[in-house]
Amino acid sequence: MYKEILSDRMENQNQVLEQLRSVFRSGITIPAQFRLSQLNQLMSMIQENEEVILKALHQDLAKPKFEAIMSEVDIVVNELHFAIANFTSWMQPEYVSKNLATKLDDCFVRREPLGVVLIIGPWNYPLHLLLLPLVSAIAAGNCAVIKPSEVSAHTDRLMAELIPKYLSQECYTVVRGGAEETTSLLQLRFDHIFYTGSQAVARIVMRAASVHLTPVTLELGGKCPCFIYGRVDIAAAARRLVWSKYFNAGQSCVAPDYVLCSPATRDALLPALRQTLEQFYGKEPQKSPDMSRIVSDRHWTRLMELLKKTSGKVVVGGESDQEDKYIAPTVLVDVNEDDALMAEEIFGPILPILTVESVEEGIDLMNRQEKPLALYVFSDEASVVNTVLERTSSGGFCSNDGIIHMCLPTLPFGGVGTSGFGSYHGRWGFETFSHRRAVMLRGWALERLNGLRYPPYQENKLSWLRWTTSAKSSCSLM
Repeated sequence: MYKEILSDRMENQNQVLEQLRSVFRSGITIPAQFRLSQLNQLMSMIQENEEVILKALHQDLAKPKFEAIMSEVDIVVNELHFAIANFTSWMQPEYVSKNLATKLDDCFVRREPLGVVLIIGPWNYPLHLLLLPLVSAIAAGNCAVIKPSEVSAHTDRLMAELIPKYLSQECYTVVRGGAEETTSLLQLRFDHIFYTGSQAVARIVMRAASVHLTPVTLELGGKCPCFIYGRVDIAAAARRLVWSKYFNAGQSCVAPDYVLCSPATRDALLPALRQTLEQFYGKEPQKSPDMSRIVSDRHWTRLMELLKKTSGKVVVGGESDQEDKYIAPTVLVDVNEDDALMAEEIFGPILPILTVESVEEGIDLMNRQEKPLALYVFSDEASVVNTVLERTSSGGFCSNDGIIHMCLPTLPFGGVGTSGFGSYHGRWGFETFSHRRAVMLRGWALERLNGLRYPPYQENKLSWLRWTTSAKSSCSLM
C-alpha cells in the first residue's frame, strides 16, 4: 500500500515537473521583462502581506516583530531591490581576452538559466531562507519547485497560499509535505537542487542528486566559534555576543556556537554577559516579548538532553518550560573539547565557554573541528584577527560582531567542507542558478591562418601555430 501511495505521489510530482519543464523550454522566463515582473510581484507579496507573515512567524517560533522584520522581511526586500537594480547587467555577455588566432572572433561568456530548480527551505528562518534563493532563481531566469519546511507549519501554509497568487503558476510551484513528499521529490530529475538545513539530510539530498548527476548547493551549519582574545572592549563584546547568540533563540546557522577565551577573559566576560542578558530580556526572560521559542517539542527535548549530558557548569540561565517550548538564555563554563555540547551544532540558546591559553591553542582547537559556516574573532589587536583569518577556514569570517556579515548582498554567503558548498546572495546567487556558457562566434576570414592546423602536419606549421596561440593565450587550439 505504501509503495502505491509513493508511486502515485511521484507520478503527480513528475507531472508538475514536466509541465514546468515544458514552460521553461517555451522561453517564457528568459526575457528580462518577465524576470523583472516576477521580482516585483514577489516584492508586492511581502509588502502587502507583512502583517500575516509576521503573525505566522510568531505562531511558529514566537519571533518578536523586530527580529522578524530584520531577519525575515527586510532581508528579502533588500535582496529584491538589489537584484532588480542589477540583474540586467548580470545578464550581459562577459567578453574575454583573445589571442592572435581568435582576434577576429567574438568570444564571451553567456549566462543562461539552468532550467527547473528545486529549492528546499528550512524552519528556522522559514521566509528568508526559502525566498532568498528564489529571488536568485527568478533573476537568473529559471522555473522553480519551492518546498517550505513543514516544521514551521504556519509559514509553510502561508507560502503555499501566497506564492501562487503573486507569481506565475506556470513557472513556480509550491509543494507541501514532510519527509515522504521530499523524498519522492528528490527522486525526480531537476536541473539544480538548492537545500538549506542539516548535514544529515544534506547527505540524503546528495545521494538522490547523484543518480541524475544534478548539481547541488548545500547551505548547512556547523559549530561556529567565537574566539575572544587580547585587548577587547568586554562590555561591547558581551552585547554583540548576546545579540548574535540568542537572536531567534539561538536557532541560527551562523550563531556563535561556543566561545574560546583565556581564563582571565572568561572571568571578565561572565558578569558582562549576565548584565547584558538582564538588559536585553529582563530578570525573567520567559516573560520577555523579545525572546523567541524553540520550534518544536522534539527540538526542545534534544537541547535539554544536551544539557543533561554536559559536564559543564551552568552559570547563567538553565531554566526551561516544555509546555512553552522555552529554554532560558544559558551560559556554561568548564566545558571540555570532548563534551556533549561540542559533539554537534547546538542550534539553541545554550552557550558553552572553553578556555585556552594562547592564540595557537585556540587556532588548533578550532581547526580540529569541522569547518564552520562562520567564524568570529573579538579582539582590538589586528595581529590576532589576521592570524586567525589566515590560519583557519570557514564559510564566512567576521571580526568584533556576529551574524552581521550575511546581511551584505555583495558578499557571498555559503559554507565550506561540512558546512556546505556553493554560495548565494546578490550576484553570487544569480551565478549559482546560471550556466556560464562559453561562446565563440567565428567567421570565414583568416582561413589561410587556420590552414596551419590542417594536415599534412609540418614542423614549420607547428612553430607558427604555437606562436599565434601562446603569447597572450590561456588555451591551445583543439
